[in-house]
Amino acid sequence: MPTIHREEGFRFVIYVDDHEPAHVHVLYAGAMARIMIGDTNHRPVVTDPGSMRARDVRKAVRIVEVHQKRFLGAWREIHGT
Repeated sequence: MPTIHREEGFRFVIYVDDHEPAHVHVLYAGAMARIMIGDTNHRPVVTDPGSMRARDVRKAVRIVEVHQKRFLGAWREIHGT
């Protein structure tokens, strides 16, 4: 499970044996959420907030938005798609 980014206590990971659509797992304060990365035509979308607090999920989505292109590139590099 490569960590592709760390910011403000959040850790963004992509599992090597994971499935489409492209997404990251976000770990923060003992909680985990899943966010679809999206692409140039689609914003990131929360697919599973898990036990993460709503304000932390919103912050994680903003971080994914800022780094969307790089996160999508990491997904493609890991999964070859």
